[in-house]
Amino acid sequence: MTPYVLTVDAGLKELRPADHLLLTLAAELALPEGTFGCTHLVRDERPRVVLSFAMESEAAALTAREWLTAKGYEVTDGAPDEVGRAVLYPGAAELTGTLSISELLSRSAIDRVTVLGASGETAPEAAVVTRDHVRPQWQNGELVLAVMPAVGGTLVPFEVPDPTPCCADH
Repeated sequence: MTPYVLTVDAGLKELRPADHLLLTLAAELALPEGTFGCTHLVRDERPRVVLSFAMESEAAALTAREWLTAKGYEVTDGAPDEVGRAVLYPGAAELTGTLSISELLSRSAIDRVTVLGASGETAPEAAVVTRDHVRPQWQNGELVLAVMPAVGGTLVPFEVPDPTPCCADH
């Protein structure tokens, strides 16, 4: 079944507030299980972060569109691009603590894990310390999580949960 996709532009400039808004809207809308919620960086004359929601139910999409529009959000059909950063996806809530790659894949909609700087496949039993912040991205129709080597032979998601703002020491 082809998903119904809506893009929501709330005029946000940063990922953390976009993540928070996406999760808040998804909860308020009580979106159906299996919904994907992504952030997308828009680099045009007005750089910003927009949200997309992909769901399998046309009725849910129509209800979401009406509710979001009534709340004053700019809502359009379709996704702004094919490389969204997934915040809401099946199994996302199950990715806490330390998991093996095979557990991470079996518990969620993530299709593949790639280790930055590594060639070849990584062992399915390799430990991923999730930091309770797992943000895979769509790549060629697959949901892919980029991880990097960490202390003690573990792996961590490339994206950190609380990044240090640029120029924080000034």
